[in-house]
Amino acid sequence: MATFPSGCALLFGGNGGIGRGVARTFADSGSDIAVVYRSKPDVAEEVAHYARSKGVAASVHAADVTDPEQVAAAVEGAVAAHGRIHTVVWGAGPLVNQRYLAETPMAEWRHAFDVEVHGFFAAARSIIPHMREQGGGSFVTLGSAGHDWWPARDGMSVAVKAANEQLVKGIAKEEGKHNIRANSVLVGVIDAGQLHELTRQGQFDEAWVAETHKLLCLARWGTAEEIGHACVYFASNEGAYTTGQSISVSGGFGV
Repeated sequence: MATFPSGCALLFGGNGGIGRGVARTFADSGSDIAVVYRSKPDVAEEVAHYARSKGVAASVHAADVTDPEQVAAAVEGAVAAHGRIHTVVWGAGPLVNQRYLAETPMAEWRHAFDVEVHGFFAAARSIIPHMREQGGGSFVTLGSAGHDWWPARDGMSVAVKAANEQLVKGIAKEEGKHNIRANSVLVGVIDAGQLHELTRQGQFDEAWVAETHKLLCLARWGTAEEIGHACVYFASNEGAYTTGQSISVSGGFGV
């Protein structure tokens, strides 16, 4: 079992395909959770119910992360429900259509930045003062294993998340004196969420699966819970001397 400071882990996108597994892993590890969702409130409630069944407190909060006021309201709601936010897990993001950069519509590109980068920045601005007052905290973002090896047609994920990688380093550098840490988990191909939807749409086919497996040291897809274990380490007291770092949970993608 990991150990945590008092309070909750606030999970943006905690009802998504990967986010659900991450949220459950925090609950399994003994942390209270607060799940932020934009759609599918029933799924968010299912995640909260699971956490409560494990003996921890859980709350759900609606927010469109492209609206800073809604982000701030979700933060206030989580603080009201749990007293403190010890960790923010940033997993919010749109469906990433597989397109070459030259064929990516500007509207999709802008929307991805609005959700993933501007949303994370709004969350950090809202939460850092609270963490300073409480004597510290941590941020964990879900990045992309493509930061290590560029996967063609996945640029709307990789390039966008790269901005958050730099925000993580900035938070680590500027807020370390307040005992606030920031790290990232680089996510490989996970058997959940986007993989399922893009396969259903035909954007991933058997040829893509075969070629992608060639890029893996471990020839299987990962699980959302495996992403969760890395997030839990970064958030826990056991990870208290780790900041400004990333770990690739990707089966050795691109090695």
